[in-house]
Amino acid sequence: MTSEQPISVPYSRKAAVTAARFAEATRLSLVSVDSLGRIEFVNAAACALFGYERHELIGQPITIIVPERMRGAHMTGLAKVAEGNKPNLGGKTVEVFALKKDGSEFPIEITLSIWKGSDGVAAGAVIKDISERRERDSRLLRLASQDSLTGLHNRYRFTTLLNDVIGAAEPATVILLDLDGFKEVNDTHGHAVGDCLLQAVGVRLQYHLGETAEVARFGGDEFAVLLCGVGDPLVAHREARALLGAFQTPFDVGGHVLDLGASLGYALFPSHATDADELIASADFALYRAKAEGGRVLRLYDASMRSAAAAQRAMRDELRIALREGQLELYYQPQIDLTNGRLIGLEALIRWRHPERGLLLPSAFLPALEQNTLALEIGSWTLDTAARTAGALRRSGHDIMVSVNLFPVQLRSPHLAEKVRETIALHGITPSMLELEVTETIALEDNDRSLEAMNPLREIGVGIAFDDFGTGFASLSSLQRYPITTLKIDRAFVKDILTRPGDAAITRALISLSREMGIKTIAEGVETAEQEEKLLALGCPCAQGYRYGRPMPFADVVRQLASPHAPMALNKAG
Repeated sequence: MTSEQPISVPYSRKAAVTAARFAEATRLSLVSVDSLGRIEFVNAAACALFGYERHELIGQPITIIVPERMRGAHMTGLAKVAEGNKPNLGGKTVEVFALKKDGSEFPIEITLSIWKGSDGVAAGAVIKDISERRERDSRLLRLASQDSLTGLHNRYRFTTLLNDVIGAAEPATVILLDLDGFKEVNDTHGHAVGDCLLQAVGVRLQYHLGETAEVARFGGDEFAVLLCGVGDPLVAHREARALLGAFQTPFDVGGHVLDLGASLGYALFPSHATDADELIASADFALYRAKAEGGRVLRLYDASMRSAAAAQRAMRDELRIALREGQLELYYQPQIDLTNGRLIGLEALIRWRHPERGLLLPSAFLPALEQNTLALEIGSWTLDTAARTAGALRRSGHDIMVSVNLFPVQLRSPHLAEKVRETIALHGITPSMLELEVTETIALEDNDRSLEAMNPLREIGVGIAFDDFGTGFASLSSLQRYPITTLKIDRAFVKDILTRPGDAAITRALISLSREMGIKTIAEGVETAEQEEKLLALGCPCAQGYRYGRPMPFADVVRQLASPHAPMALNKAG
């Protein structure tokens, strides 16, 4: 045999060499043990995985890489196999924990094989480190059950916890909380500040609750609290009051001091529901009622809320259709200069020409809007239509001011001034031909924010009227604080101005103060000549009411202005 000729190797020996080389080359960790559980073979990957040198493992019991708590079960199983019992895990892949040389545990995936050798039963294992997969699975589980922004439970996890409590027949309370004014924070300061605010709210809520309470963020600015074991309405009310009180202190977020309110609704199991979904829905109805009452309040669920909320939601759905299909209209009521009978303005009042119920007044449908975003759409339509009316009057030779009522969501919108400026330009009117009416209650809900909204409007040149003045909690100093141009004395004072000296005195004081401050005064609800005479005697310059005309379609306004026989300024009833 020459050196060039290949060396002949028996097939079995060649296969063994190939298998050994494969075992050393593979990234899979391979370990085999004899019938006594002693390690006979480990490859390089297994040594690296467990942190040992090869000689430190060969001949050692397999338990050297098995956590102590699992060693008993492992050795029992191996002994049964050695006795000739069929292995339960042969060929199967299982996930268990293994032990490194440094004492740390980690998860592995192991596939066992059993065979009979010359010395009896032997076992081998293919081992794979699954730490990264476990971490990934854990991360996915967290994402499935945790709100990524605040770290609180998400709705899915919250519902799961609630189901567990109800399944154990334990009492529970669910509190739903919605932030008042959060949208304005996002619009004014940006979403980054808004996100930080939500995180701060999550921290504060947990601080004001006991250790057994579970807090979740359902999305947006809505949070939920689960009070396990609380079925007493008095205890639930106390906890809800504590949450509401958590918003008395402003939030300092990135240098911005944010005065935020909240609305709360809560419901109890088993008093208000039989399952988790129904309990959450009941709390949601209570929250809906709290927001309908102006926010910053809490309400306990009662059965009447369910039907009322359903009716209002149905009404909003109809209103969306009404806006889209042109069913909404503006009617106009004259405002008169009492000293000469001249028409000085028109107040635009919304009406709904319902296809089945006929012409509806605002009281029949506006309460359904509340803080809903639909109110912003309808408010925008109202502003645009009123300005279009003023433009049409101007083109026909009548520079008559048109006033329009603002919804609360409009006043809180950071884009209001821009919208007004664009509307004025679009319809070719002067700013003085448009007046925006705000009730004192709406304005005083958030003094600073209302002031921030009104000042840019006055800079544009539009008028600002305080409507229904005297019925809320405004002080006379608010007349100086706000840049108003018109004060509208509520009809409640005018109605009994002839018989109640107190009403007459308040009216006189408001007229005098307004005159000295350069603010126009309009008395609302004037119906008789006697009321008109009394107002003139008190020095009131302007009035509005049925005596001068009921709210009418724009076509009727045009017709009266064009009639030489019955000019609107002299069209007094009675």
